[in-house]
Amino acid sequence: MRTILHSDCNNFYASVECALHPELRGKPLAVCGSKEKRHGIVLAKNELAKACGVKTGDAIWQAVKKCPVLEVIHPHHGLYGDFSRKMQKIYADYTDQVEPFGLDECWLDVTGCQKNGVEIAAEIRKRAKADLGITASVGVSFNKVFAKLGSDLRKPDATTIITPENFKEKLWPLPAGDLLFVGRRTRQALSGRGLYTIGDVARADLHVLRKLFGKSGEMLKSYALGLDDSPVQRIGNYDPLKSIGNSTTTPRDLMNEEDAKIILYALCDSVAARLRENGMKCRVVALWVRDNALSCYERQRAFSLPTNLSRDLFDISLSLLRASYAWDRPIRSLGVRCANLVDENFSAQTLLFQNEQDARREKLERTIDEICLRHGASAMKRAVLLSDPTLLEEDIRSTHGASPLRGAPDFDPYQGIE
Repeated sequence: MRTILHSDCNNFYASVECALHPELRGKPLAVCGSKEKRHGIVLAKNELAKACGVKTGDAIWQAVKKCPVLEVIHPHHGLYGDFSRKMQKIYADYTDQVEPFGLDECWLDVTGCQKNGVEIAAEIRKRAKADLGITASVGVSFNKVFAKLGSDLRKPDATTIITPENFKEKLWPLPAGDLLFVGRRTRQALSGRGLYTIGDVARADLHVLRKLFGKSGEMLKSYALGLDDSPVQRIGNYDPLKSIGNSTTTPRDLMNEEDAKIILYALCDSVAARLRENGMKCRVVALWVRDNALSCYERQRAFSLPTNLSRDLFDISLSLLRASYAWDRPIRSLGVRCANLVDENFSAQTLLFQNEQDARREKLERTIDEICLRHGASAMKRAVLLSDPTLLEEDIRSTHGASPLRGAPDFDPYQGIE
């Protein structure tokens, strides 16, 4: 039987800030985005702030209302990345099978190690405190899904053991939404069928789950039953990318299509650059929209020939916006995401249909990539992006992200393609 650990650094951003600034220890603290750029929400909080009712996602004013003495800190993402790498070096002392799940979480496969999983978990927690000044909760189990559930059960600074003998008692009473990759919409669909807990999912009729979610329904039931046999990837040998995307909340609301075009161009430039950086092309483009009443939706479109060109992504994103948004309200946030990724040399047949104009555009965009790499993301900009500089963050090109198969934030099957 395998021994899998899931290590989760507690209140990671807030813990790093306290580790670097001892004067903040013993005070309720929240790491928050920028008010000026309308990202003013709580990204992380320490235990003292949590005890006052402060929650991740609270607006700053809400958090301060709950806790008037709250220390509000702006994020320092470079520092969090450094601490994450230091934690991974600790993990690497025990095994070369270390798979990150975001900055603050990792799975480890310690099967066959001289020390058992509980001993290794205790050492990891001890070293995190002694070497880095932060704490971690560790789940010890026989698969990845249950190890992660274990690390979530007791916080902060705790080890939880989930075995084949006790998992029904410890995990089945938990909400179904605690199960890995179950997001809001999947949780709502399960609730609509009277499936509220992980145990409900485990006992559910497989035909019902298949009807609701297709093959993903089988995965849900398997996870609930502890039948996850997915491996922990070795260091540097991670799964292929699932999607590449970027989104932004603008400093002011987008009032019309001309405003939206500026943001879409910036987002598509950043996503196309990341596609080329990874040697990928996409066959699906998704547009994500949130209005100023915080209602949001996503629309997707598939196409036959893969692309990694900004203009193609922009044309598709704009057409999705025109087809789906009536401008009843101004737009607060926009996002563009590319999925169904293939290697850029997907097939010789694709190149046969690439006309001379497309080839010139690709050469031009790759040249721009090189210039931005050498001289910074703002070295070259489209003229349209200068028409209203107050709409854009300067570093929007550097904020795009890539999502691997192992780390999809939500396995939610309700993502239809137009």
